[in-house]
Amino acid sequence: MKPLILLISVFTLFTVISKFTTGDWNLVFAGNLAMCSMLCFTAIGHFVFSKGMSMIIPPFVPFKVGLVYLTGVLEILLAIGLLFASTRSFTGYLLILFYILISPANIYAANQHINIEKGTFTGPGPSYLWFRIPLQLLFIGWVYYFSIQMH
Repeated sequence: MKPLILLISVFTLFTVISKFTTGDWNLVFAGNLAMCSMLCFTAIGHFVFSKGMSMIIPPFVPFKVGLVYLTGVLEILLAIGLLFASTRSFTGYLLILFYILISPANIYAANQHINIEKGTFTGPGPSYLWFRIPLQLLFIGWVYYFSIQMH
């Protein structure tokens, strides 16, 4: 829920500020800045909650903590790529692929009742997917619209 609130808040704030300072809503940049902010926020979780994040990776995958750190860095790099018109479209495609690839980890986490912040098995469980899957689709649609289609 926090990433969604941040995404909408940054988008709204920047569009209003942009309208008053430049006379234009600048929706494309606002959409990408909002996603950039959200990605940087969620990337922090990869470093602060690395134990819980590593728990959402299925057991057969090796080097879990290293993969968590790597995906945190990847999120930051993708976030930065959204800010530049020359890299925005390519970054958008990579980000959509990233969201698709992390979906199984989110499903696994829900089925295992993993609480990422606590690093325990006290999470909300499969009911969390009723929120998480539509949220993931919203993020994919957001990236497609603001980074690829409107580019």
